[in-house]
Amino acid sequence: MNNNIGNAGRLLWAGLHALLVLTVLCGVLYPLAVTGIAQAAFPGKANGSEIKDAKAAVVKDNSVPGRPVRPSDVPADAVTSSGSGLDPHISPRYARLQVHRVAARNHLTVARVDRLVADHTDGRILGFIGEPRVNVLRLDIALRELMKG
Repeated sequence: MNNNIGNAGRLLWAGLHALLVLTVLCGVLYPLAVTGIAQAAFPGKANGSEIKDAKAAVVKDNSVPGRPVRPSDVPADAVTSSGSGLDPHISPRYARLQVHRVAARNHLTVARVDRLVADHTDGRILGFIGEPRVNVLRLDIALRELMKG
């Protein structure tokens, strides 16, 4: 019976030891290594990206959670089209549905707003990954700059 308790103790210690080693390895060392590599390889993108207006003032920091944005700066329909509310993109088709409303509200021609949408539409990554998308935040900034004259 004493032998069974000893075996159980060794197994318990081995399991606890493995838990501690894997926790340090996977929970501390690996994230630090990946963060360090990202900082070295992509210094401009590893911490998110700041979006600036024409005056070089930071409008939005795209890192999560990012800086708070006033509700008036982001249309509600752009935010609700994303499940998380963090994605600053909508589909080109959804953007085209809004061109007439945006043009009328801002006293612009439909052609001008349509051109703005086209200018802020990103294609597929590497030509085949994902879907084309419109960066709503950058589009809103361009629209705001256009309205300021």
